[in-house]
Amino acid sequence: MITFFPLLEWVSGADHPNTLKERMAEMIPLYRGALADCERVRGTDHPSTLRSRNNLAMAYRAAGRTPDAIPLLERTLADCERVLRANHPDTKAVRENLAALTGSNLR
Repeated sequence: MITFFPLLEWVSGADHPNTLKERMAEMIPLYRGALADCERVRGTDHPSTLRSRNNLAMAYRAAGRTPDAIPLLERTLADCERVLRANHPDTKAVRENLAALTGSNLR
């Protein structure tokens, strides 16, 4: 798999959406690891953990895995509203990310 990406970049270009999607798919385990570390060290309700969960969801989206991203964002939004409150900038960002994926207006 390591040698596949230079070929994909050469054929499609480094900025081609398929190349970027494949690269983001490679990053998902790193985002999962960062989230696991945050949960273990800081707890599930810490603002950094909530941001890590949002980041993982957006990595899923960028990799073309929207069905995995939506439930994660729904959970993150509920936790952000409970922990940070509705008007916190992080809560608003998660709400906007979820609305962008679901096509709904979540104000």
